[in-house]
Amino acid sequence: MPRIGEPIVEVAGLWTVLGGFVIHQDLNLKIRQGEILAIVGGSGSGKTTLLRQMIGLETPTKGSVTIFGQKMDPEHPEDIAAVRSRWGMLFQQGALFSALSVLDNIALPLRELRTLPEDLVTDIVLLKLDMVGLAATDANKMPSDLSGGMIKRVALARALALEPELLFLDEPTAGLDPASCETFVGLIRALHRELGLTVVMVTHDLDTLFELATTVAVLAEKKVVASGPVKEVVAIPHPFIKEFFLGERGQRAMELLREYPFIV
Repeated sequence: MPRIGEPIVEVAGLWTVLGGFVIHQDLNLKIRQGEILAIVGGSGSGKTTLLRQMIGLETPTKGSVTIFGQKMDPEHPEDIAAVRSRWGMLFQQGALFSALSVLDNIALPLRELRTLPEDLVTDIVLLKLDMVGLAATDANKMPSDLSGGMIKRVALARALALEPELLFLDEPTAGLDPASCETFVGLIRALHRELGLTVVMVTHDLDTLFELATTVAVLAEKKVVASGPVKEVVAIPHPFIKEFFLGERGQRAMELLREYPFIV
């Protein structure tokens, strides 16, 4: 298990206004090195929007996001580019390019560097495929030939292509059957441990949250109303936290927490 260190992601005074509606209002959040932080919240709370703002794909109306000490300012894309190689992103549906093979999808961020010979790029791609539990023979397949679980693994391999320190996951188990979900969660856990990754994930799946997350941040009332170890956050008497974790949909996952008290 990676040691928890200093904050490497800091969100300060963030506001998001879309179409005249305030989504985030004075939102603050710190994510520490070595954590697996789960961001949860109700529909429309701006979970994925916050994730996209962290990596510079969207611009907050006000406030700042700082990663590895560098402010994510879209007006200075060169500053974002300087630290972009230090994180990877797994989008909800994988976001593979349908016209590119598995090999070419994973190779894309490596080729963008324009510094690596093609034979080395291929070797790295095959290594990443093995890392996520896929075979070298899968390299020439097209996305249309892949199952949902394989798409997630290929997208994860691409996210890991540049040896990132930080991994962003948007609904990593969405669309997977229970067996594939369990396997994928185990893969993320193993990579977190073996590579010393910091992981930030948006999820609505409580099983995934309890099995993976070391900390949780709860979005409600347009801000982070609670952030900390899972067991501590669950105990906070906030209406949304009670509904989300202790309502009917959360009972099975809470049983897991009681059955396996070693889960943080």
